[in-house]
Amino acid sequence: MKLPDIVLLSLAVVFLIIGIDQIITLGFAHAYWAIMLALILFFIYNLRRRKR
Repeated sequence: MKLPDIVLLSLAVVFLIIGIDQIITLGFAHAYWAIMLALILFFIYNLRRRKR
């Protein structure tokens, strides 16, 4: 696992945690951006991993 993969995966987990926290405190409408950003980062990570 290379450094860009580690960074992508770490950022995805961080934004997922932020999204879950915002869902609990503010509701899903305010957390949508964090959840979508986490999903995009997970997809990019999977694409990079499958290319190798």
